[in-house]
Amino acid sequence: MKAKESTFTSDKTLLNSLLDNIRSGKIQLPDFQRGWVWDDEHIRDLIESVSLSYPIGTIMLLETGSESVRFKPRRIDGAPEPKEELEHLILDGQQRLTSLYQSLLSEWVVSTKDARKKPITRWYYMDMRAALSPNGDRSEAIASLPEERQVRNFRSEVQQDYSTKGKEYEACLFPLNQVFDSADWRREFNAHWRHDAEKGKLFDEFEREVIDRFKSYLVPVIIVKKQMPKEAVCQVFEKVNTGGVNLTVFELLTATFAADDFGLRDDWAKRAKRFKERRVLTGTQSTDFLQAIALLVTYTKRLHAVKSGTPEENVPGISCKRKEILRLNVDEYQEWADRAEGGFLQAARFLRRQRIFDGRDLPYRTQIVPLAAILAWLGKDAEPDGVQARLAQWYWCGVLGELYGSAVESRFARDLPEAISWIRDGGPLPKTVEDANFVPSRLYTLRTRNSAAYKGIHALLMREGCLDFHTGQAIEEQTYFDDRSDIHHIFPKNWCDRKGIDAGRRDCVVNKTPIAAKTNRMVGGNAPSVYIPSLQRSATIENRRMDEILKSHIIDAASLRADDFESFFQAREVALLALIEQAMGKPVMREMVNPDLQFEDDYEGMESEEGTT
Repeated sequence: MKAKESTFTSDKTLLNSLLDNIRSGKIQLPDFQRGWVWDDEHIRDLIESVSLSYPIGTIMLLETGSESVRFKPRRIDGAPEPKEELEHLILDGQQRLTSLYQSLLSEWVVSTKDARKKPITRWYYMDMRAALSPNGDRSEAIASLPEERQVRNFRSEVQQDYSTKGKEYEACLFPLNQVFDSADWRREFNAHWRHDAEKGKLFDEFEREVIDRFKSYLVPVIIVKKQMPKEAVCQVFEKVNTGGVNLTVFELLTATFAADDFGLRDDWAKRAKRFKERRVLTGTQSTDFLQAIALLVTYTKRLHAVKSGTPEENVPGISCKRKEILRLNVDEYQEWADRAEGGFLQAARFLRRQRIFDGRDLPYRTQIVPLAAILAWLGKDAEPDGVQARLAQWYWCGVLGELYGSAVESRFARDLPEAISWIRDGGPLPKTVEDANFVPSRLYTLRTRNSAAYKGIHALLMREGCLDFHTGQAIEEQTYFDDRSDIHHIFPKNWCDRKGIDAGRRDCVVNKTPIAAKTNRMVGGNAPSVYIPSLQRSATIENRRMDEILKSHIIDAASLRADDFESFFQAREVALLALIEQAMGKPVMREMVNPDLQFEDDYEGMESEEGTT
């Protein structure tokens, strides 16, 4: 059996050779690498380690030349324009190689930071006498000098001056950017000291004990071969990168597309700006957009394969997982980006019809991905009322069934083809509709915006046309924002506390409804028998009209006016379950609810969200 070819090699390379390849352009960075960040102390520590032949860790390089793994390269900070063809990209070791290149090979001053993260510029030197002292500390022999090569006190008075070659020679201070080619400096050093034997001996020993260590220093280097798949390369980078950089799939794809001269970041910025004009899309992320495109691309490939008669076992799957996004090419992105954007904008209109107006009220941001993909595929075919009704059923099943909280990519991949088949061809119910189940006792544990179903019930009440207690107006998009509508207690918290109503029932969604902020302040902590007549007098509302307003919130007016919390609670629980059934298009199991059950989830943080009335 033939052995599988290794995807990497491991060897040791001279430090000087690595730095020379950086200068020539043979070694560069992939564009997704973050900027160089090491400070002065880290640089001096690194120089010390090399000067003592201590290990500094392994460098990992990626072999270039693959058509499947193409990243836009960029020079290491401080390196000149490339003069030779690119051979390797740095996956791990950027900070170390940049620090060593700038301090040991570059002709330019090193731009770094001090311990307080303040930008500084530095030249690096080695005090030859201190370096060779038998009782000396090598770290103290490494000098980090300002750009003007003068050390000043707090009054800006020059205390030490090494601003000329002669002053370097006088102080026996060796510039470390000459360490790989020290012949000229040595000749001038000897000439300065008129070929003094003691100084010649000093340099000989320094060369033997320090300079030669730099010249012979070997760095362990792993070279990842170009045959490795892109997603594997990206995974390797994230796992080994010593800076702990967590790259997003968007950043990686940006670097890939840059190799084809396409600015993904700029393209997304324009689309994101248009998304932000729809408040419900303000939280939409670049990854959400890429997932929708990946769904559309892979769905298209699957349909083409089936149509061409490809055997079932070879038909590609539908996916929007990380590896599928990384496999997208520029042509596929450009083919689908506009339609995907249109899908998200259609999703915003759909959500407004469901009375979800703002990003904070969105039950699941994740569910917008398959929704946008479905709408992008359907286009104008999504407009008829019957199609909208099916989309709404699918959407509310996902929300009230709480199906999009985790491990959602596999559900996304089913949603697109199943919803399209159901809507266009009368196919079977999507699995999201089949899987959805709302347990009645869940009403008791829905208390804050931490729950998708809580926000969903809030929207359903508005969708059903609930009217504000004071203005009598339906909560449409404009009034929602103008009146700062939110979900508030019906029996106020303070009243419930005075009457000994347990916190679970007091704060759950059964005792909540959408009303304007001003109306909520008028309610205060009063009993319903007090605040209802007060609201009626303030707004000149007749009893019959107020009963209609309360009914629009599926509130039993008689029990509310009588301050009968138990009767109100039981009636509204039944009414909310009917509302949920209507939205999901399927029954819920009305099991006996235990009013003494423990109320655990969705409780933290409620005070800051809804006040204390």
